[in-house]
Amino acid sequence: MDDQQVELMQSEMLGFFKALADANRLKIIGLLVEQSLSGEQLAAMLNLRPSTVSHHLALLSELGLVRARAESYYNIYELVTDRLDELGKKFLSLGAISGSTANVDLEAYDRKVIRDYTNADGRFKTIPGQRKKLEAVLRYILPAFEPGVRYTEKQVNEILSRYHEDTATLRRELVGYRLLERTGSGEEYWRDE
Repeated sequence: MDDQQVELMQSEMLGFFKALADANRLKIIGLLVEQSLSGEQLAAMLNLRPSTVSHHLALLSELGLVRARAESYYNIYELVTDRLDELGKKFLSLGAISGSTANVDLEAYDRKVIRDYTNADGRFKTIPGQRKKLEAVLRYILPAFEPGVRYTEKQVNEILSRYHEDTATLRRELVGYRLLERTGSGEEYWRDE
């Protein structure tokens, strides 16, 4: 999806959730599931002013969830169930919700952590104690190891010493987070990816 399509989908999704994010609009939808009603009937049933009901109906109509038909002096409103089903399937799936993050910079947090914890030379000032920050540091170090290559403990320590003098902690954490694998004896380390 290009940026324009993502923005359009997000706008439509926000409109859908906004329509459902009001108790009175949910009540209107619930009442219209049962039967078609006039604005006046809805106002009386919900103990709301007709202008308030009109506002809610306008929002629901914009999304195509409600339509009106003229009957005598009244507009009779009915729920467009096909549209409700369509929007529900479109926006209430995990894929649709995760798709709304298309323009989000998913690596911004890692970059911030690395910026906060490294010196100008790229070495770490300290090893973070917080789990999420430690994970960001380990992900930063990981590309120094080629996938499929077997390293001795000495080689691992040489690579890790470029980042921080406490190579034992970094090595242990890389193995603990399963970013590096090692033999039972600890003689060889490797990256699976």
